[in-house]
Amino acid sequence: MKYDTRYGNHPEDVKSYDTERLRKEFLIERIFEEDQIHLTYTHHDRYIAGGAMPVQDSLSLQAIDPLKSSYFLERREMGIINVGGDGVIEVNDQVIEMGHKEALYIGKGNEQVLFKSLDPKNPAKFYINSTPAHQKYPVQKVTKDNCPTVELGSREASNHRTIHKLLVNSTILTCQLQMGMTELKNGSVWNTMPGHVHDRRMEVYFYFDLPEEQAVCHFMGQPQESRHLWMHNEQAVISPAWSMHSGAGTSNYTFIWGMAGENLDYDDMDKFAIKDLR
Repeated sequence: MKYDTRYGNHPEDVKSYDTERLRKEFLIERIFEEDQIHLTYTHHDRYIAGGAMPVQDSLSLQAIDPLKSSYFLERREMGIINVGGDGVIEVNDQVIEMGHKEALYIGKGNEQVLFKSLDPKNPAKFYINSTPAHQKYPVQKVTKDNCPTVELGSREASNHRTIHKLLVNSTILTCQLQMGMTELKNGSVWNTMPGHVHDRRMEVYFYFDLPEEQAVCHFMGQPQESRHLWMHNEQAVISPAWSMHSGAGTSNYTFIWGMAGENLDYDDMDKFAIKDLR
């Protein structure tokens, strides 16, 4: 297992960051590596984002030093979405098969979590989000077929997209973690536009299904003083509670959004008009 740590950022300080510093503080460039678990621990709501990619070996989730715990989920919950080939996740004595774009919630108190791929030539890629938890909820698998789905935007506005609310409180019980997946239609490139911020929770975006030679320009910062980061396939970005979070790609793509904070209301957000962006 490999991990790194990121600290909190004040919006006034971020105004002085150059491109290199923005990327260092907010961009997670490496999510997947063969037979490794990569994690990033951010002090924004103590969120963890990363990935497990078992190929030849099974991968066991272990506690990392910042947690100061005997096992990873001693005081945490976790959401996982498989963005690769078919795989298996073992949670204590439960064995759960995970297909492409299927999600799994694991509540706190589960000591053993093991990741496996069914075919080394087409390995699973388990995208992981984790947050502190105060109560234990059951392990539950969710697919696109059994979760609330919303279609938003239009082809004319280049933001026609389908939102799958996979691990949210309208689907399952969680303490604070919320995760979902947004798929953009062919010809659409904008996500989360018109945009918003939500002061009571932070967010992490993970971009994938992006062709190798294409990119996504992710917009962050305060709406009146925005910043941007160019991102590529299977990279993630940390979005503090005060920051906008939106993107436009040179191709259509899919992204996973994960949130943590004191409120589980999906629609709790402060919207802003496109014409007010600076």
